[in-house]
Amino acid sequence: MNPRIPPIQCLLTFEALARHKNATQAAAELCVTPSAISHRIRQLEQVLGFKLFSRADFSLTHEGIEYLQDVCEGLRALQRRPSSVSLTGPKRLRVAAPPTFARTLLMPKLRHFIEAYPEINLSLQVSIALFDVQAEDSDLTIRFGSGRYSDVEHICLLRDEVTPLASPTWVRENGPFYNTSDLRGVPLLRSALEPWRTWFDAHDLDWPEPSEASSFNDTGLVCDAASQGLGVGLVRLKLAAPWLENGQLVRLFDHNVSSPHAHYLCWRTGTMERWECATFADWLKKALT
Repeated sequence: MNPRIPPIQCLLTFEALARHKNATQAAAELCVTPSAISHRIRQLEQVLGFKLFSRADFSLTHEGIEYLQDVCEGLRALQRRPSSVSLTGPKRLRVAAPPTFARTLLMPKLRHFIEAYPEINLSLQVSIALFDVQAEDSDLTIRFGSGRYSDVEHICLLRDEVTPLASPTWVRENGPFYNTSDLRGVPLLRSALEPWRTWFDAHDLDWPEPSEASSFNDTGLVCDAASQGLGVGLVRLKLAAPWLENGQLVRLFDHNVSSPHAHYLCWRTGTMERWECATFADWLKKALT
């Protein structure tokens, strides 16, 4: 009987943990949880029949040192010929993301992923998880929210800051704006994605959440509405970059406020055992840094 070949994800985990000597750092690099790191190492040791690490400080055993050399050599060979990890044909990967995140941050970089991994057939779908607008049967989902997701494993992809934005024409007609109190009485565009409470609290303003101006369930729509002169939008700067760069929107103030929400990459338990899912997660995390 031929000896069993360990799963590629177990080998990648072993190499990362041997390099970092820290389960949390290895987990962050591989876009998995620290518990997944422990599980993969146990699985690899069961396949091999010997211990790889001294559990106290993640120092390698004698067998672990020798095996690491073999693993690194094998991984270098796979990096030279990445298609060799996919012997059963193209891999289908379904990713769901909020619309503005997909258009502003993902699409400009996606060509690099497709060119680097032609063996992965990527399907990108739109979802708005905060409002339960879900894409069906996605392998990986990018959610925007608090990060308290008990139904999936997840890592934080992107944090951002918010600040009021409006069209240059609107600012000239309704300004000047010297401090936050100058926002009193002007139309503040509403979105549950980014409540104005974040800005009010940071500036000690005991103002209620706006209830009169137009409301939108997508950050891109808030930017479009503000650029059309419908009012002031409280917008995440990284998502609003295209509107700021082309001059459709301008800042009202110089300072920003950290948003309590962030973008998270989410997946069901076991998903990262698939090479194409782990590969995309690792690429996305690096692409957004």
